[in-house]
Amino acid sequence: MSQPFARISLKSVSLLSMGALGGLLVGTQFVPTNAVPSQPSQAPAASGPIAQAPAAPVSGTDETFISAVADKTGPAVVRIDSSRTVRRSPQSNERMVRGTGSGFIVKADGLVLTNAHVVDGATSVTVTLKDGREFTGKVLGKDELTDVAVVKIQGTNLPTAPIGNSEQIKPGEWAIAIGNPLGLDNTVTAGIISGTGRSSGVVGAPDKRVSFIQTDAAINPGNSGGPLLNRQGQVIGMNTAIIGGAQGLGFAIPINQAQRVANQLIATGKVDHPYIGVQMTNLTTATKDALNQDADLGVNVKANQGVVVVGIARRSPAASAGLKAGDVIQAVNGRSVKTADDVQQVIEASKIGANLPIQIDRGGRSLTLTVNPGAFPS
Repeated sequence: MSQPFARISLKSVSLLSMGALGGLLVGTQFVPTNAVPSQPSQAPAASGPIAQAPAAPVSGTDETFISAVADKTGPAVVRIDSSRTVRRSPQSNERMVRGTGSGFIVKADGLVLTNAHVVDGATSVTVTLKDGREFTGKVLGKDELTDVAVVKIQGTNLPTAPIGNSEQIKPGEWAIAIGNPLGLDNTVTAGIISGTGRSSGVVGAPDKRVSFIQTDAAINPGNSGGPLLNRQGQVIGMNTAIIGGAQGLGFAIPINQAQRVANQLIATGKVDHPYIGVQMTNLTTATKDALNQDADLGVNVKANQGVVVVGIARRSPAASAGLKAGDVIQAVNGRSVKTADDVQQVIEASKIGANLPIQIDRGGRSLTLTVNPGAFPS
């Protein structure tokens, strides 16, 4: 359960916040069905971590490289059908609903990556390959904060999608998406990388800890969990979200982050995220003026840049370290920060229980506090 926050009044914050875009997870459209779920088999645990693969040459000319990528990597893209039981109210009967998403095989022994929301609450999971083979899947683990899940199927010599390096991609490069939108299996779309490092808040998913890749390759419901590929056919992202009512605004989890999370899920079945327990917003002139003009808050913000703390969770690492609402974060672990996303990235890269120095400005005084991150409350 998340901790209650001691915070600056919402009135002050709402004066300054931008209208959030309506993010929409793009997979697992659940619909009623009378299907009876089958019992998942006890698949063996996957062997070894997921590793990046060197770029192998893709045959094809400049005019045909997209089809060459689809031929190379398409067989490793799978459809994931999940079933779960729901009850709309205590008085209603349980009913079975089913959903469909996408995924991709990363190890020949049957290790599949997909989105956590594709298999969330599933009582049965069926994985279907492009060649029509069906397997019963077992969810090895899922992480809601990054929306990454690992599914295991029993198989050998299965087609695999090579893992690339999302830290090397640049806006303007080719991006190819393969998935199962709206039940149309193995649909291939193409576009470009439109942007990188899109924060969860901007995308409209503030509960996620992801700096998304933005692409204009067409992504629709059912694409969730499918791969975003470069022109070499390597996976650079996992397609996850769209902006409701917009066109050409699709978002993918960078594969480097998905890979790190997946390897932890394979090893332990869960992921611990560092947490300090602050609510924060970017400091702007409007933010500063609004906070300082509210006499009830008793806040005296002197800094002109940084990230202002607007709430502290009770009994949190931040509270124990002495952070207060109105403090302006200037640097974390020696790295200067200008946005709330900058702060979140440094915290995510820290270690639970380790010393994390945070430099703040408090009413014109420079202070350095040491916070010991805890595990994110479940």
